[in-house]
Amino acid sequence: MGYLAIGIFAVAYLLAMTEEVTELNKSKPMVLAASLIWAFIAGIYVNNGMSEQAGHAFRACLEGYAELFLFIMVSMAYLNAMEDRGVFDNLRVWLLSKGFSYRKLFWITGIMSFFMSSICNNLTTALLMGAVIAAMGKDNRKFVTLACINVVVATNAGGSFSPFGDITTLLVWQSGVVPFKDFYSLFIPAVVNFALPAIIMHFWIPKQQPVAVGKAPKMKRGAMTMIVLFLLTIITAVCFENMLKLPPAAGMLAGLTYLKFLGFYLQKTADKDNGKISDFAHVYKLFNVAVPDARPSQKFDVFKSVATLEWDTLLFFYGVMISVGGLSFIGYLTMASDVLYVGMDPTIANIVVGILSAFIDNGTIMFAVLTMHPDISQGQWLLVTLTAGVGGSLLAIGSAAGVGLMGQMKGVYSFSAHLKWMPVILIGFFGSIATHFLINGSYF
Repeated sequence: MGYLAIGIFAVAYLLAMTEEVTELNKSKPMVLAASLIWAFIAGIYVNNGMSEQAGHAFRACLEGYAELFLFIMVSMAYLNAMEDRGVFDNLRVWLLSKGFSYRKLFWITGIMSFFMSSICNNLTTALLMGAVIAAMGKDNRKFVTLACINVVVATNAGGSFSPFGDITTLLVWQSGVVPFKDFYSLFIPAVVNFALPAIIMHFWIPKQQPVAVGKAPKMKRGAMTMIVLFLLTIITAVCFENMLKLPPAAGMLAGLTYLKFLGFYLQKTADKDNGKISDFAHVYKLFNVAVPDARPSQKFDVFKSVATLEWDTLLFFYGVMISVGGLSFIGYLTMASDVLYVGMDPTIANIVVGILSAFIDNGTIMFAVLTMHPDISQGQWLLVTLTAGVGGSLLAIGSAAGVGLMGQMKGVYSFSAHLKWMPVILIGFFGSIATHFLINGSYF
């Protein structure tokens, strides 16, 4: 049964990794694998008179996933709502309207990606900046390729120092092995990880200036309020965890009600803006002209923001976490922990974990390490959080940001184009590790 479980997981993960080729959504094989693994486990335990043990273990895995799911659901709902209000379109066109040179745009998109990904998820940040890069660099293929690589590195680095910046840090925070404030000790190492490759790539960026566009469009009603409420929601989640010792997901769900009340207000007041045009409806009718809708897209429904979540990704992580939980229940992760954290130095083991995250999703890697729960120092937990977060930048398939940009920039940003710059990215990877040991020695 143990060998069968490993085989099922390996085949499912291979299908998930080749999603771009097979066009099979990555959640389908992973959810099926999770179901099969636990069905086989439960079957064996029931036949041996231990029917309750498998059920208790499965529910423990499900509880961990439920907390992650609810946290991400609220975060994605806010991001979708802000996109509906035109926040990201406004930012994109504002950048395009300033007439920045390619080199300035390279740094602006990189720095913005770094800080935005510490609050938003790295996929959303990468796709937003990818849209800016595609518009500004449509006549310069080399700029687009390098800027995309820079954005991938920046988003993964930015997400590694924030508890809610990436799946890896969120898992670590929710597990309780690293306190909230200690994550920010990784800020300087994360900056080094982003800055070193960017400085080197800077000299290959063209010096020309792309053609600017017009003024940024006006955001829809309620956009700025949503931004404030999103920040307030994050503060609520932090307070729930630090002060009330409740899961961060509980604070995020409380924050979702802020958005729902705002949506209620926007719905109730939407018709007031159409009054001016309705007063002149008879004039339009007289000239046989259709009455225009003053603000056809101003109405807001919070449940539409929830409905448009990235469900494939959410279900993919269900499959991964439940499958890994099954492999842990069988005993494989105990064996892996002995090989990594007993058979070798923890520092080497954590660097290996970081390099593996370039091939296997970093959320999967981190969940496996947390399930092993090795007896290591606070400094080592911070190190594995850093390496698993930024290690995904080594290859284009190592993170959601890279995979998303490959889909958005087909033919321009590719696996092979990213691979050419892997030695440069590797400099930032080891530079961030050295910086962590230099400035965070007190944690070891």
